[in-house]
Amino acid sequence: MHPVKLKTYIVEDNATIRENLIGTLEELAFIEAVGVADTEDEGKHWLTAHPEQWDIAIIDLFLRQGSGLGVLAACQTRMPHQRLVVLSNYATPDVRMRCAQLGVDAVFDKSNEIDALIDYCITQSHSLPETR
Repeated sequence: MHPVKLKTYIVEDNATIRENLIGTLEELAFIEAVGVADTEDEGKHWLTAHPEQWDIAIIDLFLRQGSGLGVLAACQTRMPHQRLVVLSNYATPDVRMRCAQLGVDAVFDKSNEIDALIDYCITQSHSLPETR
């Protein structure tokens, strides 16, 4: 099975981190960025209004407005192949537990788990059906 580019939506309020993340993931991990948001409201609106247009959402918890937790809560009814991933500087055990309660598929720490996020995206791109 060939890897399929993951249609990826990123909710991150730091423009530098967002652009670096997109560049790194597009280069190394079979992703295609389909959109970005820097607030809870933007993220919730796009992800719920475009359910057919994303495979993975990478969400920061602390945003310019609102919280990534609100975005995660809004995505509770998603298609089986869609993945919710948290990328945060605050990936504490308590945060990881709260994310698990919201059905998050993976949590990565921005400071030391970017390689693990890349590996996760590669694995997901290999497991997607080519006709999704």
